[in-house]
Amino acid sequence: MRPTDHYAKIGAWGYVIAALCISLSLSAQSFVADRGLFDAYVNEDMSVWKEYIDSNDQRLTTNDLLYEYGYCGYIVAEAKKDGQEALLPEAKQYVQLFRQHIEDMRQILPVGHYEMYMSAVYVYELRLHESIHPVKAMSLAKDATKLAPQDPIVLSYYGTCLFYAPKPFGSKAEALEWFEKAEILFREAKWQYCWIREANEMYIKQCREKLKMQ
Repeated sequence: MRPTDHYAKIGAWGYVIAALCISLSLSAQSFVADRGLFDAYVNEDMSVWKEYIDSNDQRLTTNDLLYEYGYCGYIVAEAKKDGQEALLPEAKQYVQLFRQHIEDMRQILPVGHYEMYMSAVYVYELRLHESIHPVKAMSLAKDATKLAPQDPIVLSYYGTCLFYAPKPFGSKAEALEWFEKAEILFREAKWQYCWIREANEMYIKQCREKLKMQ
């Protein structure tokens, strides 16, 4: 961000203070949005997410893609339910828009997130019969973990792929390992209202329950 003429006039310290105020203001806005969207996720009210995504279509941030990713997963799953076929065009539209946003923001995405999101796109397209790239989806997910081995979002995503993929690609035991790695990293305070942290805990419980039954 370049200093404006106004900031130049108030001097270096004035610019630092002004920039800090802007940063705190944006952080506060993000915090409120994240808390509200997190609560909506916990309460299974995805209409809140839809409204948020639709309203931010022209001014997306890298953080917003995380909600697009989650909403696409939700709407695709809903569209695949018996009697919900009317949702298929909407699901395809959101996945296509998600793909477009990923490409638009590729150069500024956190390390590993491009691979993670594109993997998710291939999974969604597979479920919608738009493309068939299951091996590529798994490969991209694995690549993301190599690029960002300390990113709990990336690690949890790969765990999700392993959780749902059929054998020999998937494994509940291996998925649990990745979820547990992510859980340790998710303990940082900044992840408190991250919906993937909540989902990761759910998957840990499900993995342990399923492995006990084997």
